[in-house]
Formats: sequence, C-alpha cells, structure tokens
Amino acid sequence: MSKFRKKKKDTPALSTASLPDIVFMLLFFFMVTTTMRETDLLIDSPRLPSASEVKKLERKSLVSTIYVGKAKDAKYGTGYNRIQLNDKIATPDDVPSFIYLERDNVSEAEVPFMTTSIKADKESSVGTLADIREKLRDVNALKLSLSTHKGSVINK
Repeated sequence: MSKFRKKKKDTPALSTASLPDIVFMLLFFFMVTTTMRETDLLIDSPRLPSASEVKKLERKSLVSTIYVGKAKDAKYGTGYNRIQLNDKIATPDDVPSFIYLERDNVSEAEVPFMTTSIKADKESSVGTLADIREKLRDVNALKLSLSTHKGSVINK
C-alpha cells in the first residue's frame, strides 16, 4: 500500500456569506428605480399650449397639480372644462379644500414655497381658469404655474 492515499473529494458546501450583500443590493436597486404612483387621469391628457419662455419648476414635491380638460368618460360630462383634483373630477368650489389638504401634507415652514400648477388643455375655457385662479386667491395660494411645452408661438 502506498503511503499517500487519494481522498474522495466531495463538493464543497455553498457559501451563503455573500447572500445578505446580494439581497441588499437588489433591494437598493429596486428602491432607486421604482417610481411612485402617478395620478390616474380621468380627463384626456391635456394638449398643452406652446410658449416661447419656459421655466422648469424646482422642488416638485411642493407642487400641487390641477388638471383641466375634456373628460375621458361621458359620465363626467362633456366639453373641455372638467377639473381633476387628485383622482376625482371636481368643480372650482372644491379647489380650496384641495389646497388645504395639500398644505396639511407638508411642514409649516414649506407652505410659503408651495406652488399650484394648472395643466390645462389649450381648448379649455378661460372662464374656468379664471374661476380656479379666484378660488386659489381666496385661500392665499398665490404661487401659480401654468404648464406649457416649449415651442414657437404662432398667432392665428
């Protein structure tokens, strides 16, 4: 017999030492790439008017959006003057309560920096926009942004 015997080699056990690292890496990846739920539009996507001077909004967490346009479903009415606040069709009289709810979601120090953005279809009535502006003025929501897309303005 030989002095050196060959040992039978078994497959080594699978190391699970790096498993927590992999799990946390996947968790971090999904946290970074996932977006939060956006508002489900009950109106057709507004066809925004063109503007020559466009400024991008900063601190989008402090922006409350009001959509104005044509309702997708006939049960909400017809015409281009439907107002959507969060996930429901509303009237201009509902705007103050919407603003108060939005103010409750931020700290008191950030309230002066809140902006209300109106995304209105270019076929919407100016009267509807004036009614919204009046209600915003009543609740002292004076920072207003009218959403547009950058493009040349053509007078017809």
